[in-house]
Amino acid sequence: MKIRNPSFFSAILLISIALANSAFSLTDELPSAAYDRVLFPDRRCQKTVSENKTRRGASAAAAECEVWSAACSEAVLSVARRPETAEWLRGVRRKIHANPELAFEEIETSRLVREELDLMEVSYRYPLAKTGIRAWIGTGGPPFVAIRADMDALPIQEAVEWEYKSKVAGKMHACGHDAHVAMLIGAAKILKTREHLLKGTVILLFQPAEEAGNGAKRMMQDGALEDVEAIFAVHVSHEHPTGIIGSRPGPLLAGCGFFRAVISGKKGLAANPHRSVDPVLAASAAVISLQGIVSRESNPLDSQVVSVTSFNGGNNLDMIPDTVVLGGTFRAFSNTSFYQLLERIEQVIVEQASVYRCFAEVDFFEKEYTIYPPTVNDDRMYEHVKKVSIDLLGQKKFRVVPPMMGAEDFSFYSEVVPSAFFYIGIRNETLGSTHTGHSPHFMIDEEVLPIGAAVHASIAERYLIEHG
Repeated sequence: MKIRNPSFFSAILLISIALANSAFSLTDELPSAAYDRVLFPDRRCQKTVSENKTRRGASAAAAECEVWSAACSEAVLSVARRPETAEWLRGVRRKIHANPELAFEEIETSRLVREELDLMEVSYRYPLAKTGIRAWIGTGGPPFVAIRADMDALPIQEAVEWEYKSKVAGKMHACGHDAHVAMLIGAAKILKTREHLLKGTVILLFQPAEEAGNGAKRMMQDGALEDVEAIFAVHVSHEHPTGIIGSRPGPLLAGCGFFRAVISGKKGLAANPHRSVDPVLAASAAVISLQGIVSRESNPLDSQVVSVTSFNGGNNLDMIPDTVVLGGTFRAFSNTSFYQLLERIEQVIVEQASVYRCFAEVDFFEKEYTIYPPTVNDDRMYEHVKKVSIDLLGQKKFRVVPPMMGAEDFSFYSEVVPSAFFYIGIRNETLGSTHTGHSPHFMIDEEVLPIGAAVHASIAERYLIEHG
């Protein structure tokens, strides 16, 4: 018999001898790689070449992003801009939009997030703050940087007629939190594809109850910021065209508090006011005096607001009531000014009531966690957001924005670790995406979703490179 491949025959003989003299039996499993190397030398060569190419490609990519470059930005954008990625993000956002859930009720939203993370094989801890999630991608070691998205909807009846309109009466994603969740899930997908390049660990926080209940505070109590040294978050904005990034150093959003005062007097007939103690007069004097706190006690260059928004007395036109309830809100851009306002609001109401022989109690709902401190951007973190946005999207895609009197519970994170909060534009007049948040006509331009995902991912990955 003529042997056409002597090396093949020799290999078979060597394997037979080795098996006979070893602890292996014929039923033992020989690794398939061993068969490949001995029995299929050509396949071995092909596999080695392929493995080497893969290693060289990974090494080259890693080397390219040891220092962030335009190629790194383009690599992130290329993943985000894939048609299938954009379609997937729209689908995620629409599912959430059609099924809105209020604060601490985000059961199905949280389930959807976890299902997407499972498909990506992203590890996470659940629950935090009842429905929240803390996921992570990267080495598992330091440094740790966090990105946060809020998940809750608002008690508003949606007025926008479209295929994915809210299916729940009286509930709507009227502030864009559905988009925030979709963008963070998109960032997770991008970061997972680049996990071998990460120089630390990215923490992804899916937070409940931003609109009410201080979900951020509850997340922190459950360990959301464990090991985290910086945190970032985005909010959609109808004030800027789609894809424009806006932020500023220092105070960005005001601290926000609410108050409710009960002023008690003595009920009596309106025809005989001298036999009553009139809480309406006392409350009226308090309302007028409250306006003097900002206009006469505050630095004109330090923006502050005190607004009385509710005033309720009796409903009998011939009777002076025994109580009047008034309430409102106050805002300031520094903790010092904020708590000075709180102190003075109580003093003015109590003292004015006493002038008119009435008694007053003021509640600031501190037990209900309705006090939000100012959102103040760390200078270095703001510069990081600015640099990443410009390098990723271009100089004209970033704007320095003025402070706003709105409030955000992201401020609780910013009190603990360096942070930056920024806006991403969704304004598109052709689509009708022009209405402010908390409007029943609110809608977004979904073209923003892959852009937001790419910005999130770049902020996180580049932080680990440059600030780790």
